[in-house]
Amino acid sequence: MIHHPLSRFCAALCLLILVAFTPLPGHITVYLIGDSTMSIKQVKAYPETGWGMPFATFFDESVTVDNRAMNGRSTRSFIEENRWQPVADQLHEGDYVFIQFGHNDEVKTKKTYTTEADYRTNLIRFITESRARKAIPILLTPVARRQFDEAGKVQETHAVYSELVRAVANEYKTPLIDLDRQSQELLQRFGVENSKLLYLQVEPGEHPNYPEGKVDNTHFNELGARKVAQLVLATIKSLKLELADRIVKKDVK
Repeated sequence: MIHHPLSRFCAALCLLILVAFTPLPGHITVYLIGDSTMSIKQVKAYPETGWGMPFATFFDESVTVDNRAMNGRSTRSFIEENRWQPVADQLHEGDYVFIQFGHNDEVKTKKTYTTEADYRTNLIRFITESRARKAIPILLTPVARRQFDEAGKVQETHAVYSELVRAVANEYKTPLIDLDRQSQELLQRFGVENSKLLYLQVEPGEHPNYPEGKVDNTHFNELGARKVAQLVLATIKSLKLELADRIVKKDVK
């Protein structure tokens, strides 16, 4: 049988298209959903840095980190703004979903306030819908704010909502990264003064983005974001997640 050259070309083109839209064997996507402490920042916000930014650089080529976290979002607003559904629709078997909310859920004066009951319900939704697509949900407690008492002891700033995350993780047998406690320990090690080096603390005239200066004890600078990302990476390893095998070993102690 003689094959027309055009037929061979079409067959090759179809194969090329198929390959282009087929995920590489073993390739996974790690989705980050959360708030401003995790999100990608615009240049005009620098040196403010979400911990998801350095986190994305610690993996080999088999991992794509898709950071969907957004400033000011709670579990409720993330869902209501249709930010969750596109993630759920794109999930594939073996993908990960890192879920870190609480900063904006817990503040009753914010329009993003989420009741304790709804916060729990939303976390469960993220878990169950991820698992329905054979993806792996990971819960994170909200990262600590920088707050010390007069004796220099770091203060808990997310007591109620962090405990809700722990309870849901336990009930639904979901891997937990207790970033609240871990970041509190990090702050305590740095101490009252040195911990300022982790946050968006800018003196007047020090940076063109903040000519009047900035004192922010919630959001990180580049150093703080990297330190928090390293806490997350260390816990991925201690939990023995399959994702740990994809961390670039030379970059993680």
